[in-house]
Amino acid sequence: MIPAELLVVFFGLLAAASWGAGDFSGGFASKKANVFSVVLIVQTVGVFLLVASAYLMGEEIPGINGIIWGAIAGIFIGIALLALYHGLSQGKMGFIAPISAVVAASVPVLYGAFYEGLPATHQIAGFVFALAAVWLIAGGNNEMGKIRFHDLKFPLIAGIGFGIFFISIDHVSETAVYWPLAVARAAAVLMVLGFIIFKGSMSVPSRNILPIIILAGVFDTGGNTFFALASRAGRLDIASITSSLYPAGTVLLAWLILKERMVIRQWAGVLFALIAIVLISA
Repeated sequence: MIPAELLVVFFGLLAAASWGAGDFSGGFASKKANVFSVVLIVQTVGVFLLVASAYLMGEEIPGINGIIWGAIAGIFIGIALLALYHGLSQGKMGFIAPISAVVAASVPVLYGAFYEGLPATHQIAGFVFALAAVWLIAGGNNEMGKIRFHDLKFPLIAGIGFGIFFISIDHVSETAVYWPLAVARAAAVLMVLGFIIFKGSMSVPSRNILPIIILAGVFDTGGNTFFALASRAGRLDIASITSSLYPAGTVLLAWLILKERMVIRQWAGVLFALIAIVLISA
């Protein structure tokens, strides 16, 4: 039988890989299309995929508790996405991305320490390496420049939103995965749609970009599903930390496909991520 710690890490890494590929696809599409339109389509694709998966798997609709936690997760992921993309559109990507990722990983760790107790010492060391890896990899080769207190607002909101999403998904029904995630995506769609209506910022992407956006939706949905499986398999903090390594996938795909240069600190981050995986799963 596979140890629970190893199973959590396995699903967590699959979530990280899927989210990383989704962020790469969505980021690439956002260079060619309206970013809010991209986010709306990505979330809508998720709703259809998750509802179809629930029917195909014969999954029963969970009780009201699972639906409520799914809706809460969707509201916070919607807030997080809006804050993240707004921050990226105004701030420094090398600062916004790592701050939001580190905060997103830290919130469930603090929650898990309070409700589940502290993990083993070597796993705590792995958490430290993982957080450092996220910062090094996502920080990349961008010049930070002078950071003002105002610059922290959007990455902190995004990170806290993602972190609460992790915690909320951990509370969904033990017998259902797809339905609560579908509810979460539907709530996120309403959040993003409301913001688009308020801002009046919406345009239809071109036909050559639409397949890339749909692909981003598929990968993002996969990341949500794998994280839900990881959080059900074991400790929430381990699932959150391993899943938060998703910037590595984005950066590596940019290196392989777009031939973007990786600097020494990013390679160091990849090494730190490997060390973290060994320590957390040991």
